[in-house]
Amino acid sequence: MTMKPSSNIWIRRQQCPCGDWKCYVKYEGDDQTSVSSQLIKNETTSTSSSSEAVFMPYVGQIFKTDEDAFEYYSNFARKNGFSIRKARSTESQNLGIYRRDFVCYRSGFNQPRKKANVEHPRDRKSVRCGCDAKLYLTKEIVNGVTQWYISQFSNVHNHELLEDDQVRLLPAYRKILEADQERILLLSKAGFPVNRIVKVLELEKGVQPGQLPFIEKDVRNFVRTCKKSVQENDALLTEKRENDTLELLEACKAMAERDADFVYDYTTDESSKVENISWSYADSVRAYTVFGDVVTFDTTYRSITYGLLLGVWFGIDNHGKPVFLGCALLQDESLNSFAWALQVRGHNYLFPICNCLIVYLWLSSFEQTFLRFMRGRCPQTVLTDIDSSLRDTIARELPDTKHVICSWHVHSKLSSWFTPSLGSQYEEFKAEFDMLCHLEGIEEFEHQWNHLVARFGLASDKHIALLFSYRTSWPLSYIRSYFLARSMTAEFYQSLDEFFKRILSGQTCLQLFFEQVGFAADLRNRSKEALQYMHTKTCLPIEENARSILTPYAFNALQHEIVLSTQYATTELANGSYLVRHYKKMEGEYLVIWISQDEQIHCSCKEFEHSGILCRHCLRVLTVKNYFEIPEKYILFRWRLESSLVALEDRNGQCNSDEYAQVFHSLAATLLTESLFTKERFNHVHRELSRLLEHVRNMPVSNKFASNMAANNITVKVGIRKISGFVEDEIHKW
Repeated sequence: MTMKPSSNIWIRRQQCPCGDWKCYVKYEGDDQTSVSSQLIKNETTSTSSSSEAVFMPYVGQIFKTDEDAFEYYSNFARKNGFSIRKARSTESQNLGIYRRDFVCYRSGFNQPRKKANVEHPRDRKSVRCGCDAKLYLTKEIVNGVTQWYISQFSNVHNHELLEDDQVRLLPAYRKILEADQERILLLSKAGFPVNRIVKVLELEKGVQPGQLPFIEKDVRNFVRTCKKSVQENDALLTEKRENDTLELLEACKAMAERDADFVYDYTTDESSKVENISWSYADSVRAYTVFGDVVTFDTTYRSITYGLLLGVWFGIDNHGKPVFLGCALLQDESLNSFAWALQVRGHNYLFPICNCLIVYLWLSSFEQTFLRFMRGRCPQTVLTDIDSSLRDTIARELPDTKHVICSWHVHSKLSSWFTPSLGSQYEEFKAEFDMLCHLEGIEEFEHQWNHLVARFGLASDKHIALLFSYRTSWPLSYIRSYFLARSMTAEFYQSLDEFFKRILSGQTCLQLFFEQVGFAADLRNRSKEALQYMHTKTCLPIEENARSILTPYAFNALQHEIVLSTQYATTELANGSYLVRHYKKMEGEYLVIWISQDEQIHCSCKEFEHSGILCRHCLRVLTVKNYFEIPEKYILFRWRLESSLVALEDRNGQCNSDEYAQVFHSLAATLLTESLFTKERFNHVHRELSRLLEHVRNMPVSNKFASNMAANNITVKVGIRKISGFVEDEIHKW
């Protein structure tokens, strides 16, 4: 079997953070893994289901090709407990091959061979016993169309037929899929013995022992066959890795010459070969000055071609979109590699570059430029995957930075971890686990956690123990006071996934990867955010004021809190603080501390500290205090329109929208009143309105204007429908 080269050099990391070599993670929604597993699990059932429609072949049965006939006979054979092989074929000058003979795998007899000149020759027994089961095909041409028909058929066997669980082990039905070939070679190269490779594949695909579509012998034969070619490929791959890494380094040097604000750094091994390399762009440095408070370091992907781990730093901008801050390629996942990416010493300053990886940069001639952009400050919070090396490195190198485990990374592993042991109970477990993640009190979390573990019998489960050991970094009850800037939302992680698809798809070398990252990091290539018209949902001046300051993304989050704030009652305490409680729910009251001297407001829910958006409880107190605007300090610069990295589309569109709506409603109301006096007026208004509407629809519209007025059009259309409907009713009355 030969290996087909992969068209993409990047794959998801599948090694489980629990450290057990037998444990691999299958990500929910990972197409390659899920499809491969599904093929393995359903191979027997799919074959049997497809063969249910296969009846016993008969003489005269017609097929379009001989391969169709062989597949049909093979499905029939598998269903009935045997396999077939191709025997003789007959050829003529005019027709080419015009006869095919398919026979039972036990047809004929084994011919005696010359014994090898060895001391202890192997005496292999043959399975052939002269079985006469067969199917002969003959080709004919009818009306210029070639077809094959069964000329002879016999289903008489002189041996026992196998049961379903035995027939799948016949050599004809054992096969190693291409995805499994790659996995086997990768594990073999890492030093895994064949029996462990088989065990890993069974665990990875979630199948019972012995249920793979191949056996240990097949894996051993495949590894032996490929060993020579693998050694040759390794030599070529090593050369390619070294050459491509040098090309990447040269590309960084060339970029630095063209752009003085481009920064990069690298390390070399004992042989002076490039080991680790990282880089970032001027736009990324500029973005970090505004959105460097919370960074996500993603180490989901690695390259099997180059043996490199990819780490990418992201921030979240004021529109809730990921902004690229930098990236690094590391030779391994050791503590030293992560420390290199995070370290600050001498004339090196901290610079975040990759999700869960803050890249250390050698400034030299770039020192003044770097300090002007970065100001030498660390992020408030770093979000990563579960990784002990990362946790220890961040704690050592960034002692003042909070470390948070991304909730998405936790949830993406749950199915792989708990479905095998929980089975049908998994969905119920997942629902309760989700509820646990959002509990606000630490004591309540730990109490409910113990209840969950006891209920599902997971006290000895290693993954439950792993999650509990990291509990200070992922449940809301522990991290509610950490500033995350809404970077734990599903929308943000979906945007991250789309970003990775753009920079990782269809690559065959590091040079192309570098170019695609550069294109994605260039703010000029980002689509401009259209400043959509934002409706107000209350009559509160606070909402109107916030709409003119915040981006649509931030305003929608704040508006949600403003609307809900109207459902809360306040009780003033003696010290000037307030108890805020929902008007229906008697439990879950919140303490809001108000300091009037310097307009400070703090809530026990910690929402502002967590997202940078004031909570409904604080907004309710501000309303009670007759505040018509949110205090300046509670509208963070990172959420304001003015902090946008890319120019917004038509900033005047929103202001004009209100004016257009008011003018339209005023004219429509006057027109309706004047048209009610006589029937003639009514007929004239109806006729002219229809003509005017048709004329307006045919007028060209500017794309920018249309995007800004889209929301208003809904209101306008509703108004037109109301007027037109009223006019129609009145005409019928007349």
